[in-house]
Formats: sequence, structure tokens, C-alpha cells
Amino acid sequence: MSRGILERLADGPVLGDGGYLLELEKRGYVQAGPFTPEVVVEHPDALAQLHREFLRAGAEVLQTMTFYASDDKLATVGMEGTVDEINRSAVRIAREVASEGGALVAGNLSLTWAYDPGDAGSPDHVRGLFDRQLQDQLNAGPPDFWIGETFSFLGEALLFVERAKATGLPVMVTMSFERLPAKVYEGDTPGDAARRLADAGADIVGVNCLNGPTQQLPIAREMVDAVRGSVPVASQPVAYATSNEEPDFTAGDAFPFALTPMTLARGEL
Repeated sequence: MSRGILERLADGPVLGDGGYLLELEKRGYVQAGPFTPEVVVEHPDALAQLHREFLRAGAEVLQTMTFYASDDKLATVGMEGTVDEINRSAVRIAREVASEGGALVAGNLSLTWAYDPGDAGSPDHVRGLFDRQLQDQLNAGPPDFWIGETFSFLGEALLFVERAKATGLPVMVTMSFERLPAKVYEGDTPGDAARRLADAGADIVGVNCLNGPTQQLPIAREMVDAVRGSVPVASQPVAYATSNEEPDFTAGDAFPFALTPMTLARGEL
């Protein structure tokens, strides 16, 4: 039986994959703008090929292509009837490729764009969106663990931890930071956010997306200091050169069609 993510982390760093939507957009399979994952059902061979490239490059974790695969988000591109098929198919495709090299499969969920801290009904609505994705992926797999990512609201991230922990699988959750000094939308620092997520039951906490390595590593180190000896910390920067003045690669005029000059070479990364 393959060792799980927590057992692997006990031995040291674990290398993951990432950037599926942007890479598949460059290849012509994803629409820039909404960046929704209908490629899972429209071009499954293209997705399997990218999974395989990540595996050959050394990734020990393959994430399901289910970022933005919630009912509300898919509805914005007329795909509201495909949420179950996309989530289930994505797990099967990732598992098939992962089995070729002993990689783990992480069931991926993301921000929903439905969370509103000023709306009393919003938390239950978001719980429902999460529960549907989680159950679909469990039915098709299950994955080896969960990754909830790209949360700017700590409240939404905590809802993800609540729902994902109920499945009994390990849970990783990562925040995203649009500006420096880094704070979540509610005002908590990265360290405070990491502690609250760990206290809520997250097995791995961290930071992902938006920032290049230079801007993201100090955020990750702050989280490490905040939860040292408690839970591991994940850092998943983008492979683009960002700056302290513009730490979010999606915020400038280059996104999404003129990012090529910002791409970091492998040596730089």
C-alpha cells in the first residue's frame, strides 16, 4: 500500500504539481478568463498527457483538475449540468496516471466566489458547494487527500476544512495573498491564519498561487514559524516573476495573454 501524504512529509519535503489551467490554456484547451475545467470531459486525453508530464518531471502528487469545478462557477459558462461528471472524471484520470509512477492523488477544491461574510446564508450555500464536489470525488476514488486552495477569505477556508475533515481524509488548505504586507481579507496575518486553520483541524496549511517565489517564500516562512512542530507548511508559488509592488501576477495588464516575458526559467526557479 502506498504511503500517504503525512507519512511522506514525515520524511521531508514532497513535490507537487500545479498550473493546470494556465498550461492547458496555452495549449488551446481552456478558455482564458473564466478558466473553468470543462477540458476534463471535452479533452480528457490532453489532461492525462499533462498529468503524465508532471509525473515524469518528478511530481509526487497529482491534483485533480477540479479547480473552479463547483456548480456556481460552472454555471457562469453554461456548464452547470456537468459538475458531477467533471469531478468524478477528473479523479479517475488523475488516478490512472498516478498509478504509473506511485504518485498520490489530491482531490482539489478552490474558492467558490460565493462566500460573502455579510450574508448570513452564504456559509451554508458554500458548504453545499463543497459537499457536492467532495462527495463526487469520493464516489470516483477516493483521492488520497484533499487540497483546498486559493482562498482569500479565511472564513471560506475554514468552511472547506470543516467539510473536508468530515470525510476522514487528510486535509491541506492554502491561502492566497494579493498585496504586501500579506493579510487575508478579514485582516489576519499569514501566521495567524495558519494557526487558525491548524487549530480547525487542517493537517497541512500554507500559501499558494498569485505570487512568484521571491514574494511567497517570506509568507511561507512566517507560517512555518507560526505552526512549527504542529503541522507541515505548503508553498506553491507561480512560475512568474512578480514584485513587491505587484505581488499578484493576475493583477497587471500582462494577465492572461502577455505573461510569457514574466515566466521564470527553470534555473531561476
